[in-house]
Amino acid sequence: MGLIESFYQAAARAGFLVRCRWLNSSLPLETWVNFKAVDESVLNGLTLSTETTITFPASSLHGIAAGAVVEIRGDRYQVREVRSLGDGSELRATLTKLDGV
Repeated sequence: MGLIESFYQAAARAGFLVRCRWLNSSLPLETWVNFKAVDESVLNGLTLSTETTITFPASSLHGIAAGAVVEIRGDRYQVREVRSLGDGSELRATLTKLDGV
C-alpha cells in the first residue's frame, strides 16, 4: 500500500470521507472518496451552480473515465471528466448528478 492509499484510509477512519460505488464497472468497485459539492455563482451572479467532485487514489477506481456512473450517499452521478493530481497517484473526477435514477 502506497502513501496516498494510507492517507485515504486514515481519513476514512477519521470520518472525513464517504463511500463511492462504481456502478458500471465489470467488477463491483467501492472505495472511500473525498466528496465535494461546492456552489459557485454563475451568469454574473444571477444563479448558483454546484461543482461536484470526488478525489481518490488512482489505484482504487482503476480505469474510471468520462461516462461512468457512480453512487454516493444513495445518489447517482455521471463522471464528466477525470484529471490526474500531482504525481498521478491521486485523481479528481468532476460529476453531474443524475435525476430520477
